[in-house]
Amino acid sequence: MRPRIAIVNSSSFGLYFPEHLDRLAALGEVRRFEFPSNVEGRELARALQGFPILIVSVSPRFGPEFFAHKDETWLIARHGIGVDNIHLPSATAHGVLVTRVTPWMEQDAVAEMTVALLLTILRRIPEAAAAVREGRWAERAAFVGWDLRGKTVGLIGFGNIGSRVGEILRHGFQARVLAYDPYVPPEAIRGGGAEPVDLDTLLREADILSLHAALTEENFHMLSHEAFAKMKPGVILVNTARGELIDEAALIAALESGRVAGAALDVVEGEPIGSDHPLLRFPNVLIVPHIAAYTYETLRRMGAKVISDVERVLRGEIPEEVVNPEVLPHARARKRGAPLVDGSSVL
Repeated sequence: MRPRIAIVNSSSFGLYFPEHLDRLAALGEVRRFEFPSNVEGRELARALQGFPILIVSVSPRFGPEFFAHKDETWLIARHGIGVDNIHLPSATAHGVLVTRVTPWMEQDAVAEMTVALLLTILRRIPEAAAAVREGRWAERAAFVGWDLRGKTVGLIGFGNIGSRVGEILRHGFQARVLAYDPYVPPEAIRGGGAEPVDLDTLLREADILSLHAALTEENFHMLSHEAFAKMKPGVILVNTARGELIDEAALIAALESGRVAGAALDVVEGEPIGSDHPLLRFPNVLIVPHIAAYTYETLRRMGAKVISDVERVLRGEIPEEVVNPEVLPHARARKRGAPLVDGSSVL
């Protein structure tokens, strides 16, 4: 019997490269699902009964309740890098392999988008472009922006994406780059052309703040009222990481006070958001719908990686980028009952 494969909330998968869907269809029965981001775990598990292979997006959340009520699941393949919407301990406890896209595949696209958003907000491009469309060319003197060259940029997170952003800003714009990342050794940060600093120093000295941290329980709402109070008046904020890193109420207060002069966000807490979202009332806030990785080159690579994960599991092989490797002694592929792991040894 052919396995059933669910594509969950990943609208970009196969959209531009239909051959990806063809490859999946050769492996099993494929069906797309769209759920609200806040769907309950029990309901999600019920809807996905009978689908042992899941290809998933940044939402919904696959929490403990989902795994407690889901029938047999062999693989959750994340069509992206972050796995914060998957409760890994529960996946491991239920013998579910979780994979992600290899980080370098998104590196350039997300880093370039970060710089594009930063330049767009610095030069007030959306406001100026809107003025032309509305016949207000004569108001061009109102749209004075800022240079990027020579500014102090603070990067929260200096891993795959943050280090590339730092490289572009340092060498392309001669910016001073500060980096806070407790998981990267100071010498590695210096080797990447940035100055390692603690978070308080970064918040105090940065003219521009850019977020590149993975979301964890520890850094949820790390940009709080207290954090914004430490920033320079007129700071520019860019976020292409996770919306939940920012306390929305604190950001709104900082925008109202002028502490934040502008914000460019690819991600927002609770996304997707509607047109009535309170941040959209600020003309100096630019929000795009989580598209930083959306280039043709990146989507081609991401789709191929996810398909490779499915193929390998069905052949009884270990896919690349397993984020819960401790599950391997207990996980099993289901192609003619072939074990993914022979006894307790990894193939």
